[in-house]
Amino acid sequence: MRLRSASRFVLLGTMIAVSAHAAERKPKAKVKVQAVASAPLSARERASQFLDRFTFGVRPGEVEKLVAAGPDGPDKWFEQQLKPAAIPDGDLERRLRDYPTLNMTSPQVLATFPDRGTITRIADGKAQPPTDPQLAAVYEVQLYKLQLERDAKRTAQLNAAAAAPAGTVDPQKEIDKATASRIAGQLFSLPKGERMKALLALPVADRAAFTLNVAGQQKTTLMADFTPREREYFNCMAAGVGPSYLALNELTQARILRDILSERQLQAVMADFWFNHFNIYAPKDSDQWYTTAYERDVIRKNALGKFSDLLMATATSPAMLVYLDNWLSIGPNSPANGGNNANGKRGNRGLNENYAREVMELHTLSVNGGYSQADVTSLAAVLTGWSVDHPELAGPYLFDPKKHEPGPKQWLGQTIPAGEADEGTTALKALAASPKTAHFIAWKLAQRFLADDPPAPAVDRIAQTYMSTDGDIRAMLRTLVQSPEFNSRKYFRNKVKTPVEFVASTFRTTATDPTNPGVIVQSIDRMGMGLYRALPPTGYYITADKWMNTGALLDRLNFALMLTAGKFGGQRFDSSRLLALGLMSQPAGTTPSTIASRASVKAAPLNGAPSAAKVREVRISQRTSDSEMEDAATPGITAATGASSVATGTGAELALSVLETTLVGGEVSAQTNGLILQQLHQSASAGAANSASTLDMLTALVLGAPEFQLR
Repeated sequence: MRLRSASRFVLLGTMIAVSAHAAERKPKAKVKVQAVASAPLSARERASQFLDRFTFGVRPGEVEKLVAAGPDGPDKWFEQQLKPAAIPDGDLERRLRDYPTLNMTSPQVLATFPDRGTITRIADGKAQPPTDPQLAAVYEVQLYKLQLERDAKRTAQLNAAAAAPAGTVDPQKEIDKATASRIAGQLFSLPKGERMKALLALPVADRAAFTLNVAGQQKTTLMADFTPREREYFNCMAAGVGPSYLALNELTQARILRDILSERQLQAVMADFWFNHFNIYAPKDSDQWYTTAYERDVIRKNALGKFSDLLMATATSPAMLVYLDNWLSIGPNSPANGGNNANGKRGNRGLNENYAREVMELHTLSVNGGYSQADVTSLAAVLTGWSVDHPELAGPYLFDPKKHEPGPKQWLGQTIPAGEADEGTTALKALAASPKTAHFIAWKLAQRFLADDPPAPAVDRIAQTYMSTDGDIRAMLRTLVQSPEFNSRKYFRNKVKTPVEFVASTFRTTATDPTNPGVIVQSIDRMGMGLYRALPPTGYYITADKWMNTGALLDRLNFALMLTAGKFGGQRFDSSRLLALGLMSQPAGTTPSTIASRASVKAAPLNGAPSAAKVREVRISQRTSDSEMEDAATPGITAATGASSVATGTGAELALSVLETTLVGGEVSAQTNGLILQQLHQSASAGAANSASTLDMLTALVLGAPEFQLR
């Protein structure tokens, strides 16, 4: 069963969004809420709290596993997660082999996916092509395409006078398509391991025509049979001149796979947190080839270490120096700006204050950190010379003394002695050691893991831990999870998921294997959170006012419906399997009768839709063990088949109850539940009901419900 029209689709999403906004407003009234605000979490709730906060989604059965481990089960799990190197992650590592650039240095990334500047320099004789014969053959296609562009520009004016009528088929395109078809036949006649070698041996025009025009099942089969490195060769030849963006394609796909599949979930969550804190915009200039190393060697490597190490690593990263333009900053009196000229003339270059401002405002002290514009200017002078050695060639960090502003500097009420690169090191260490930095980092952590408006006592405790441990991130996280706030119902499922959290949690909670990560990345981008593409240095906002609105919920509901309907880039989705997993992972002591009673209580009629409980009488055997529950003769639903006769009535109610417990971790509101049942009733009345499609729709509507948007 599918929603029968887009208008009904939008209406349902809008109603759900309205209920979400109403739920958001209720706590502000503080009516009877304070009486239970500090109530402790139950064992099951506490397990859910750890998993909701420190993973990208709770997989079926994970809560039950932590509960079964005893009262300290969540704490033991958390301590294991704090040591990611000790956690096997073989399944993810095998999947990431499809992306060779993940383990490359920045120069290797640039060599694999060259930018237009690299191809142009080679074409103009200012640089040499690669010596590797296979890579050189790939570059030949890029050079060939650049030459075609140049030839087209030279003849553009002549061709304009005799332009072909609109709609005329370009004969060359037809020739190229025929060439691609011919070459495909030749390649498929060869063993898989010899196809790329044969392709690279073709004339360059044939290589260009084939990679651009092969399509459909031929391309799908060919790409599946290539090695990961061969797929990179193919994609580089198929792209336009300067395919450096392909490195980011690999990085973003690997990122979403890591979020969904990694067993090292805390490290993945903290890498997301710190990348957003020390944000860079990956498409900017040479950051296209620097971002992979930045995420791997700077952010993820230090995500659970000392804040001072993380700060220093970001400050000396070419990615950060390029993003915030510090590599362009030159001291007004430096040798590079004519400071040693005997005639006293100076150049017209000078300080760039971008990094100096953001490192205090966004990375350490905060916007209210007590510094002045004069302090920004002084820190910019301190950091002159912190540069990059030829970023267009993917060079490393370099301190250039010729760019450095000479002499001591007054900054934040202290004197920074003249010392070239040591000046910047001194300043950054001072920032990392500041109590204001401790408070700001504590506030950011509490905002991510406790509440949009974090409680001051929790922030203060985390800040104290920062100061007493020299900014130890693990210690701060321990303080956070041991706080009474983290373990109270007031801060339970009160954080709205960002788009990446929503999408990743959809795959994790439904136990769906992400077979098309490229399409997943595109969906996250459409929701407004392109990976590594936050342009401002603030990164993405993580508060409810940004992501909980009608438009955002409609996007998420559409995503869920496309995914469950099997219309998501070839991605398989099995709602019957999900239902079976849900039945097997119900809370301890759950029986078919408790599921039925839970469902009937929630099945209140809405706007004329009859309660499904009145359509069919519930008759359920009283069985208590897990195996009995799986085989229970529950009307409309069995674990053996996943779904049976759930199109309407009690079967749908039971399935909905199981899905809500599995996906949300608890019950949804009566309003949300009523809206879902109303939609099923309308579809059934229209004659569109069948068990499989109903189960798909139920899953999608629970995923689109406001309760699923919370963690």
